Amino acid sequence: METLTTRVFNNGNSQAVRIPAEFRLDTDQVSISRNEAGDLIIHPIRAQRGDALMQALHALGEADADFVAALEADRDSQQPVQEREGL
Repeated sequence: METLTTRVFNNGNSQAVRIPAEFRLDTDQVSISRNEAGDLIIHPIRAQRGDALMQALHALGEADADFVAALEADRDSQQPVQEREGL
């Protein structure tokens, strides 16, 4: 397992950790916990966008299996991360 050293800084009343590009996350939310040894564990949380819409479509009988499969395939295909120049 690769290990890197990074920076911890204050962001308002919270602490933040700079995540190096090698460990970039493809989400905007994570769950964070501490194990018995005191190590922090970060797990990405996938966005559940569209769940309410899908439930409504199922309730109306408007979402057939092909439609749902196409939506799920589109959701699962990730766009590449944009590379940007630093300031």
